[in-house]
Amino acid sequence: MLILEIILIVAGIAAVLYGADFMTNGAVALAKRMQIPEIVIGLTIVAIGTSAPELFVSIVSAINGTPDLAVGNVVGSNIFNTLLIGGASAVVAPIIITKETVWRSLPIAAIASAMLIVFCLDKSISRTDAVLLFVGFLVFMFYTVRSAKNADQAESENKDKQDSGNVSIWKPIGLIVLGLALLIIGSNVFVDNASKLAAALGVSEAVIGLTIVAGGTSLPELATSVVAAHKGQSAMAIGNVLGSNIFNILMILGIAGIIKPMNIVGITTIDLSVMLISIIILWLFSFTKLKVQRWEGAVLLIIFAGYMAWLLH
Repeated sequence: MLILEIILIVAGIAAVLYGADFMTNGAVALAKRMQIPEIVIGLTIVAIGTSAPELFVSIVSAINGTPDLAVGNVVGSNIFNTLLIGGASAVVAPIIITKETVWRSLPIAAIASAMLIVFCLDKSISRTDAVLLFVGFLVFMFYTVRSAKNADQAESENKDKQDSGNVSIWKPIGLIVLGLALLIIGSNVFVDNASKLAAALGVSEAVIGLTIVAGGTSLPELATSVVAAHKGQSAMAIGNVLGSNIFNILMILGIAGIIKPMNIVGITTIDLSVMLISIIILWLFSFTKLKVQRWEGAVLLIIFAGYMAWLLH
């Protein structure tokens, strides 16, 4: 039984890696075909797709009466995204940060994190809290889509669309769909089997959410961002990380909390603080030459390792 679970965990990871490759290729091709900036694709299509595992796990957890797993999944995933994924992507290749990211995406991610901390002060996420989170998500999506349309209009005035017009739109869409399917299936296989192993060891629900489940549901973001960084698509990598962080809090906890309000017990102020501080550190690094350099990526990884050591001590 143990051998079978290990085999399924490895198979899940393999599916996620292949899915990330298909997703990145399809998203970049779609961005070029539609003349939409890569950062916008990363903040919308890729981020929503790679957040699907977190959405599924959190909603099911909330419905099943395990809110610590739902909130721990989101908080843990955001920490994984910023420290592990952002750090690993920067170590693979320095991440170029646009001014738009510094002045819009990063602040929104920080504000969303701060909102969650405030809502969790009473150890619960009420339906009102959840509605406010989801309204924030709708506002963010409206602003992002509007910016995409403006960018597309600007591009159409300055670039020749002849080359992109000759490329079929169905191929990149097909790659994105295939990539999403592999990402979601692979993540679910990984999480299911890893959670069984963790539960057998007597690990608490909150810790499982912050580590095993968060790590498993963050596999799509990790694979997609690292592959994108390796291919020189740094805008896609950072857009995916920030978009997923924003969606995790505003969309996922918003939907989960609207479906069923959640009482939180095992998620501590330290966990929530690490989530917010990590995004602030990434924000500060982004101001230096509008780039997250390799040594800064290493610092993020060291902080992540320290947090994991504290959590599992």
